[in-house]
Amino acid sequence: MNRIDKKFRELKKQKKPALIVYITAGYPNLSKTKELILEIEKGGADIIELGIPFSDPLADGPTIQLASQRALKNNVSLESVISLVKDIRKKTHIPLVFMTYYNPVFHYGVAGFVKEAARAGVDGVIIPDLPPEEAGALIKSAKKEKFATIFLLTPTSVRKRMKLVSKASTGFVYYVSLTGTTGARHLLPTDLKNKLRSIKRFTKNPVCVGFGVSSPSQAAEISKSADGVIVGSAIIDLMHKNIGKKDMVRKIAGFVRGLKNAMR
Repeated sequence: MNRIDKKFRELKKQKKPALIVYITAGYPNLSKTKELILEIEKGGADIIELGIPFSDPLADGPTIQLASQRALKNNVSLESVISLVKDIRKKTHIPLVFMTYYNPVFHYGVAGFVKEAARAGVDGVIIPDLPPEEAGALIKSAKKEKFATIFLLTPTSVRKRMKLVSKASTGFVYYVSLTGTTGARHLLPTDLKNKLRSIKRFTKNPVCVGFGVSSPSQAAEISKSADGVIVGSAIIDLMHKNIGKKDMVRKIAGFVRGLKNAMR
Protein backbone atom coordinates (compact mmCIF):
# COMPACT_ATOMS: atom_id res chain seq x y z
CA MET A 1 0.00 0.00 0.00
CA ASN A 2 1.52 3.33 -1.03
CA ARG A 3 0.84 6.85 0.21
CA ILE A 4 -2.13 7.37 -2.15
CA ASP A 5 -3.93 4.27 -0.86
CA LYS A 6 -3.20 5.21 2.75
CA LYS A 7 -4.53 8.73 2.22
CA PHE A 8 -7.80 7.54 0.68
CA ARG A 9 -8.24 4.94 3.41
CA GLU A 10 -7.72 7.63 6.04
CA LEU A 11 -10.20 9.98 4.34
CA LYS A 12 -12.78 7.22 3.93
CA LYS A 13 -12.72 6.60 7.68
CA GLN A 14 -13.28 10.31 8.20
CA LYS A 15 -16.00 10.32 5.49
CA LYS A 16 -14.19 13.12 3.67
CA PRO A 17 -13.34 13.60 -0.01
CA ALA A 18 -9.78 14.20 -1.21
CA LEU A 19 -8.59 17.54 -2.50
CA ILE A 20 -6.02 16.97 -5.25
CA VAL A 21 -4.10 20.04 -6.38
CA TYR A 22 -2.15 20.31 -9.64
CA ILE A 23 0.86 22.56 -10.16
CA THR A 24 3.33 22.67 -13.04
CA ALA A 25 6.75 21.60 -11.78
CA GLY A 26 9.34 24.30 -12.39
CA TYR A 27 6.86 27.16 -12.75
CA PRO A 28 7.95 29.78 -11.98
CA ASN A 29 11.07 27.81 -10.91
CA LEU A 30 11.97 24.60 -9.06
CA SER A 31 12.73 26.40 -5.81
CA LYS A 32 9.27 27.98 -5.79
CA THR A 33 7.75 24.58 -6.63
CA LYS A 34 9.22 23.15 -3.42
CA GLU A 35 7.78 26.05 -1.44
CA LEU A 36 4.39 25.62 -3.11
CA ILE A 37 4.24 21.90 -2.29
CA LEU A 38 4.80 22.55 1.41
CA GLU A 39 2.38 25.48 1.62
CA ILE A 40 -0.33 23.79 -0.47
CA GLU A 41 -0.15 20.85 1.92
CA LYS A 42 -0.58 23.23 4.86
CA GLY A 43 -3.55 24.74 3.02
CA GLY A 44 -5.31 21.38 3.10
CA ALA A 45 -4.38 19.52 -0.09
CA ASP A 46 -4.44 15.74 0.36
CA ILE A 47 -2.55 14.83 -2.82
CA ILE A 48 -0.44 16.96 -5.16
CA GLU A 49 -0.11 16.41 -8.90
CA LEU A 50 3.16 17.62 -10.37
CA GLY A 51 2.87 18.39 -14.07
CA ILE A 52 6.00 17.59 -16.06
CA PRO A 53 6.56 20.39 -18.61
CA PHE A 54 6.26 19.22 -22.22
CA SER A 55 6.54 21.08 -25.52
CA ASP A 56 3.34 19.66 -27.05
CA PRO A 57 0.75 19.27 -24.26
CA LEU A 58 -2.31 18.14 -26.25
CA ALA A 59 -4.72 17.82 -23.31
CA ASP A 60 -3.83 21.14 -21.71
CA GLY A 61 -5.55 24.44 -22.24
CA PRO A 62 -3.73 27.79 -22.62
CA THR A 63 -3.32 28.37 -18.87
CA ILE A 64 -1.28 25.22 -18.23
CA GLN A 65 0.44 25.43 -21.64
CA LEU A 66 1.87 28.82 -20.69
CA ALA A 67 3.17 27.50 -17.35
CA SER A 68 4.73 24.53 -19.14
CA GLN A 69 6.44 26.77 -21.72
CA ARG A 70 7.92 28.97 -19.00
CA ALA A 71 9.17 25.94 -17.05
CA LEU A 72 10.82 24.55 -20.19
CA LYS A 73 12.64 27.86 -20.65
CA ASN A 74 14.12 27.20 -17.20
CA ASN A 75 15.41 23.84 -18.52
CA VAL A 76 13.06 21.87 -16.26
CA SER A 77 13.08 18.19 -17.23
CA LEU A 78 11.73 14.87 -16.01
CA GLU A 79 15.12 14.21 -14.39
CA SER A 80 15.16 17.53 -12.53
CA VAL A 81 11.62 17.01 -11.19
CA ILE A 82 12.49 13.50 -9.95
CA SER A 83 15.46 15.08 -8.17
CA LEU A 84 13.15 17.74 -6.68
CA VAL A 85 10.86 15.04 -5.26
CA LYS A 86 13.81 13.22 -3.72
CA ASP A 87 14.78 16.45 -1.99
CA ILE A 88 11.25 17.45 -0.87
CA ARG A 89 10.67 14.01 0.66
CA LYS A 90 12.93 15.11 3.53
CA LYS A 91 10.17 17.53 4.53
CA THR A 92 6.82 15.99 3.57
CA HIS A 93 4.99 12.69 3.19
CA ILE A 94 2.09 14.04 1.13
CA PRO A 95 1.23 11.75 -1.82
CA LEU A 96 2.81 13.07 -5.02
CA VAL A 97 1.64 12.07 -8.51
CA PHE A 98 3.35 12.94 -11.77
CA MET A 99 1.20 14.07 -14.68
CA THR A 100 3.21 13.71 -17.86
CA TYR A 101 2.87 12.92 -21.52
CA TYR A 102 4.26 9.64 -22.75
CA ASN A 103 7.12 11.06 -24.83
CA PRO A 104 9.38 12.01 -21.88
CA VAL A 105 8.70 8.64 -20.21
CA PHE A 106 9.44 6.75 -23.43
CA HIS A 107 12.76 8.55 -23.90
CA TYR A 108 13.69 8.03 -20.26
CA GLY A 109 12.79 4.34 -20.50
CA VAL A 110 9.54 3.10 -18.96
CA ALA A 111 11.06 0.68 -16.43
CA GLY A 112 13.79 3.15 -15.49
CA PHE A 113 11.29 5.97 -15.08
CA VAL A 114 9.06 3.97 -12.74
CA LYS A 115 12.01 2.72 -10.69
CA GLU A 116 13.68 6.13 -10.33
CA ALA A 117 10.45 8.03 -9.70
CA ALA A 118 9.19 5.54 -7.11
CA ARG A 119 12.48 5.45 -5.26
CA ALA A 120 12.64 9.25 -5.22
CA GLY A 121 9.24 9.31 -3.52
CA VAL A 122 6.74 9.71 -6.36
CA ASP A 123 3.60 7.66 -5.68
CA GLY A 124 2.07 7.31 -9.13
CA VAL A 125 1.63 8.69 -12.63
CA ILE A 126 -1.08 9.99 -14.95
CA ILE A 127 -0.22 9.85 -18.67
CA PRO A 128 -3.14 11.34 -20.66
CA ASP A 129 -1.90 10.14 -24.05
CA LEU A 130 -1.16 6.55 -22.96
CA PRO A 131 -4.29 4.35 -23.00
CA PRO A 132 -4.37 1.14 -20.92
CA GLU A 133 -4.22 -0.99 -24.08
CA GLU A 134 -0.71 0.34 -24.75
CA ALA A 135 0.46 0.58 -21.14
CA GLY A 136 1.51 -3.02 -20.50
CA ALA A 137 5.16 -2.17 -19.81
CA LEU A 138 4.19 0.67 -17.48
CA ILE A 139 1.70 -1.43 -15.53
CA LYS A 140 4.17 -4.31 -15.19
CA SER A 141 6.95 -2.05 -13.87
CA ALA A 142 4.55 -0.15 -11.60
CA LYS A 143 3.37 -3.31 -9.84
CA LYS A 144 6.94 -4.10 -8.81
CA GLU A 145 7.37 -0.67 -7.21
CA LYS A 146 3.84 -0.26 -5.73
CA PHE A 147 3.55 2.73 -8.06
CA ALA A 148 0.04 3.85 -9.00
CA THR A 149 -1.06 3.88 -12.63
CA ILE A 150 -3.95 6.31 -12.96
CA PHE A 151 -5.96 6.23 -16.17
CA LEU A 152 -8.65 8.56 -17.46
CA LEU A 153 -12.34 8.21 -18.25
CA THR A 154 -14.39 10.85 -20.05
CA PRO A 155 -18.08 11.70 -20.54
CA THR A 156 -18.01 9.69 -23.80
CA SER A 157 -16.57 6.51 -22.22
CA VAL A 158 -18.83 3.49 -22.75
CA ARG A 159 -19.27 0.55 -20.35
CA LYS A 160 -16.53 -1.52 -22.00
CA ARG A 161 -14.10 1.39 -21.59
CA MET A 162 -15.09 1.88 -17.97
CA LYS A 163 -14.29 -1.76 -17.25
CA LEU A 164 -10.90 -1.58 -18.99
CA VAL A 165 -9.78 1.65 -17.32
CA SER A 166 -11.05 0.55 -13.92
CA LYS A 167 -9.11 -2.71 -14.15
CA ALA A 168 -5.86 -1.00 -15.21
CA SER A 169 -6.03 1.85 -12.69
CA THR A 170 -4.49 1.78 -9.24
CA GLY A 171 -4.52 4.64 -6.73
CA PHE A 172 -7.64 6.20 -8.19
CA VAL A 173 -9.58 6.59 -11.43
CA TYR A 174 -9.43 10.06 -12.99
CA TYR A 175 -12.77 11.16 -14.42
CA VAL A 176 -12.44 14.03 -16.88
CA SER A 177 -15.74 15.83 -16.36
CA LEU A 178 -15.62 17.77 -19.63
CA THR A 179 -14.49 17.02 -23.17
CA GLY A 180 -11.71 19.15 -24.65
CA THR A 181 -8.61 20.60 -23.02
CA THR A 182 -8.04 21.57 -19.40
CA GLY A 183 -9.22 24.93 -18.14
CA ALA A 184 -11.41 26.45 -15.46
CA ARG A 185 -15.13 26.49 -16.31
CA HIS A 186 -18.05 28.28 -14.68
CA LEU A 187 -20.60 25.52 -15.23
CA LEU A 188 -20.34 21.83 -14.38
CA PRO A 189 -22.00 19.02 -16.36
CA THR A 190 -25.51 18.18 -15.17
CA ASP A 191 -25.11 14.41 -15.53
CA LEU A 192 -22.01 14.13 -13.32
CA LYS A 193 -23.68 12.13 -10.54
CA ASN A 194 -25.02 9.53 -12.96
CA LYS A 195 -21.64 9.17 -14.69
CA LEU A 196 -19.85 8.62 -11.40
CA ARG A 197 -22.46 6.10 -10.31
CA SER A 198 -21.87 4.16 -13.54
CA ILE A 199 -18.08 4.16 -13.11
CA LYS A 200 -18.28 3.00 -9.50
CA ARG A 201 -20.04 -0.16 -10.63
CA PHE A 202 -16.75 -1.27 -12.18
CA THR A 203 -14.12 -0.24 -9.64
CA LYS A 204 -13.34 -0.36 -5.95
CA ASN A 205 -10.80 2.41 -6.41
CA PRO A 206 -11.68 6.00 -5.55
CA VAL A 207 -13.05 8.03 -8.47
CA CYS A 208 -11.80 11.61 -8.64
CA VAL A 209 -13.09 14.40 -10.86
CA GLY A 210 -10.97 16.97 -12.65
CA PHE A 211 -10.99 19.41 -15.60
CA GLY A 212 -12.94 22.60 -15.15
CA VAL A 213 -13.12 22.99 -11.35
CA SER A 214 -12.66 26.69 -10.70
CA SER A 215 -14.26 27.63 -7.37
CA PRO A 216 -14.90 26.42 -3.81
CA SER A 217 -18.63 26.08 -4.57
CA GLN A 218 -17.90 23.78 -7.53
CA ALA A 219 -15.49 21.72 -5.44
CA ALA A 220 -18.16 21.38 -2.74
CA GLU A 221 -20.78 20.26 -5.26
CA ILE A 222 -18.50 17.67 -6.90
CA SER A 223 -17.35 16.32 -3.54
CA LYS A 224 -20.91 15.23 -2.75
CA SER A 225 -20.65 12.42 -5.31
CA ALA A 226 -16.91 12.01 -6.05
CA ASP A 227 -14.17 10.55 -3.85
CA GLY A 228 -11.87 13.39 -4.77
CA VAL A 229 -11.79 16.76 -6.53
CA ILE A 230 -8.87 17.74 -8.77
CA VAL A 231 -8.10 21.45 -9.23
CA GLY A 232 -5.42 22.59 -11.66
CA SER A 233 -6.09 25.41 -14.10
CA ALA A 234 -7.64 27.64 -11.43
CA ILE A 235 -4.44 27.28 -9.37
CA ILE A 236 -2.15 28.02 -12.33
CA ASP A 237 -4.32 30.96 -13.38
CA LEU A 238 -3.96 32.45 -9.91
CA MET A 239 -0.21 31.95 -10.17
CA HIS A 240 -0.12 33.77 -13.52
CA LYS A 241 -1.96 36.72 -11.97
CA ASN A 242 0.44 36.92 -9.02
CA ILE A 243 3.74 35.92 -10.61
CA GLY A 244 6.63 37.93 -9.20
CA LYS A 245 4.66 39.06 -6.16
CA LYS A 246 6.00 38.26 -2.69
CA ASP A 247 2.67 36.90 -1.49
CA MET A 248 1.98 34.58 -4.46
CA VAL A 249 2.53 31.38 -2.47
CA ARG A 250 0.41 32.68 0.40
CA LYS A 251 -2.44 33.48 -2.01
CA ILE A 252 -2.26 30.00 -3.57
CA ALA A 253 -2.31 28.36 -0.13
CA GLY A 254 -5.28 30.55 0.83
CA PHE A 255 -7.21 29.51 -2.28
CA VAL A 256 -6.49 25.85 -1.50
CA ARG A 257 -7.70 26.38 2.06
CA GLY A 258 -10.93 27.84 0.72
CA LEU A 259 -11.45 24.81 -1.52
CA LYS A 260 -10.81 22.40 1.33
CA ASN A 261 -13.10 24.22 3.75
CA ALA A 262 -15.91 24.20 1.19
CA MET A 263 -15.59 20.42 0.82
CA ARG A 264 -15.97 19.62 4.52
